[in-house]
Amino acid sequence: MLITIGSFLVILVVLIFTHELGHFIAAKLCGVKVEEFGIGFPPRLFGIKRGETVYSLNALPFGGFVRLLGEEDPTSPRSLASKTIATRFLVLSAGSLMNVLLPIVLFSLSFMVPHNVVIQEAQVQEVALGSPAESAGIEPGDIILKVNDRPVKNIGDVGYFIRLNLGSETSILLQKANFTQEEISVTPRWNPPSGEGATGIVIAGANSTIVRESYPFWEAIPLGTRYCVEALVLFRNEVVTWFVGQSSLQVAGPIGIAQITGEVARAGLSPLMELAAFISINLAIINMFPIPGLDGGRLAFVILEWFRRGKRISPKREALVHLIGFAILLLVIFVISYYDIIRIIQGESLLP
Repeated sequence: MLITIGSFLVILVVLIFTHELGHFIAAKLCGVKVEEFGIGFPPRLFGIKRGETVYSLNALPFGGFVRLLGEEDPTSPRSLASKTIATRFLVLSAGSLMNVLLPIVLFSLSFMVPHNVVIQEAQVQEVALGSPAESAGIEPGDIILKVNDRPVKNIGDVGYFIRLNLGSETSILLQKANFTQEEISVTPRWNPPSGEGATGIVIAGANSTIVRESYPFWEAIPLGTRYCVEALVLFRNEVVTWFVGQSSLQVAGPIGIAQITGEVARAGLSPLMELAAFISINLAIINMFPIPGLDGGRLAFVILEWFRRGKRISPKREALVHLIGFAILLLVIFVISYYDIIRIIQGESLLP
């Protein structure tokens, strides 16, 4: 329990601080007055004023905020609402931008930290009839060596590379039963038949060993950048499978995320940083949805003003929309958290 709570709070504070820091830096650079930089939601525990800004720590840890002067009211020359559309767009999107950049750092650090890696042969056990794998000539007993010229270390790599390339022609280098190598092409399916994977194969690990691995920073940073981009691709592919495939939508609130964090933390620091990177990317994307109360909801009003050629929505009306949206958002989080608690009581996990 201590590992779960401690790990979750550390990740939460880092992600929230990074997000709000993006808004803070962008606002300062654009001449917008920052009245308060808060970690957590009120009531306030304590605050320190430096210059014109109050830096506060608040009682409810599940969030944070940067309070800017005149977010809807343009009467003050240093208010956010008084700035140009481009400036407001930059300030409002800067938080999510920071949450996209942070995973590059986290992924890079996860590669630099010494961690255990399972090295094994990814051996094909079954091939479904009529599947892309059967059509491409994959047979039981084949060993998958590479996917799109990327070496396969274990069966986890195979699943990862396949999910990255759903709907796209993918080259797979095989070692056949007679020890010859053969390169084939297969297109993983968005919507495979029930009980089959994207390519129609079942694989198992053979001859497994565990090695200790770490990378120097000049290799870790390019790898971290690559995995950050691929995380965005995985998110997109997951969304597509909700509509065209058989993937069911799984959501988790703060309690569910805390459960996952505790489970991953037991595997070590490197997997924990990778999880934090994935959560950060999800936070960045979800926060840009046009939902009132989120940054995306505020951006929607800025874009609407642009379409209306500078004609603003009434500040009072916009503030009311955001207030209602935020209340609904809190209600949704409460409902999701209820189901998270039920799942934990039943001994279930969101992790496969």
